[in-house]
Amino acid sequence: MSQISSGSTSVTLPSNHGSTVLSLSGVTKTYQGTPPVHAISGIDLDIQTGELVAIVGPSGSGKSTLLHVVGTLDRATEGTVSVAGYDVDQLSDRELSSLRSRHIGFVFQQFFLLAGQSALDNVADGLLYRGVALDERRDLAEVTLSQVGLAHRTDHEATKLSGGERQRVAIARALIGSPDIILADEPTGNVDSKSGEDIVHLIEDLNSHGTTIVVITHDLKIAARFPRRVSLLDGRIVEDTRASDPGGSH
Repeated sequence: MSQISSGSTSVTLPSNHGSTVLSLSGVTKTYQGTPPVHAISGIDLDIQTGELVAIVGPSGSGKSTLLHVVGTLDRATEGTVSVAGYDVDQLSDRELSSLRSRHIGFVFQQFFLLAGQSALDNVADGLLYRGVALDERRDLAEVTLSQVGLAHRTDHEATKLSGGERQRVAIARALIGSPDIILADEPTGNVDSKSGEDIVHLIEDLNSHGTTIVVITHDLKIAARFPRRVSLLDGRIVEDTRASDPGGSH
């Protein structure tokens, strides 16, 4: 069971293991202006627990806007967004913050690690808003760093690690709370090609052990490696292709 609380209000839902973890229906995001900008339009997308999906498209295709809407960092103008069984539109801002902390893990191109803190404490901070005691957070962080191949780097200052290692710390921080879905925004965009290849291998390995991962990327080579590819152009899905479906679906 999972619960989101806001003051005297709480929402409790059963686990969605083996079901749809993310669902978008008719989702549009419009930014007001003269003229208005329709960043994404009419997006229908379902992602099942355990999937590894690349959302791919050129600059300006709507990838970043879609990431913000899916990650509940921004609300859709129209349509329905459900994450881990919750209708996002029915939740207050405080409840959305709780939803993000419990059900969504974020990995960004820029790492966003805290200077002066060890890799261990950066990862432990992933549970900072979950009410978990510091010793337990650090124990879990140690396990999670081992999971991403950094057991030998726990005490190193995170921001002084190599680019590839910093991204692994960021991935561990996203993983530590066992979220329903990991959203990775250009996770190889700020590392060298060898480290980027290692990060892709890590993503594939984590998915093989059941982690649901959505990777936002402009890199067609990376997207081609994943079991499912969703292509965006001008704010719309133009192709949704699975490895077992070479013709794709539109």
